[in-house]
Amino acid sequence: MAKKVLGQVNPSATTATTLYTVPSAKSTVVSTLVVANLASTAATYRIAIRPAGAALAANQYIAYDVALSANDSTALTLGITLATTDVITVYASSANVNFTAFGDES
Repeated sequence: MAKKVLGQVNPSATTATTLYTVPSAKSTVVSTLVVANLASTAATYRIAIRPAGAALAANQYIAYDVALSANDSTALTLGITLATTDVITVYASSANVNFTAFGDES
């Protein structure tokens, strides 16, 4: 398996948005998620893992309203294994926050 960009998204402010969905008949290991604040003001973000594309629920969050300083980024080294149709959903308090997922599909 070769590491690759699984998904990139710059969601609208306060909107839950799909970053990545595991394709049919595949599994995925998400090695790293990078969250970048492109603005000169602080922001917050959320990340959820939705098994089999389930509706978003409180128990799915792996990060919730995490503070991100102005013009800053954070790299989360995770190693999360996802099954077919699992979804990574992201959310930010500002439209200036970008999310990128890296990993392997097999």
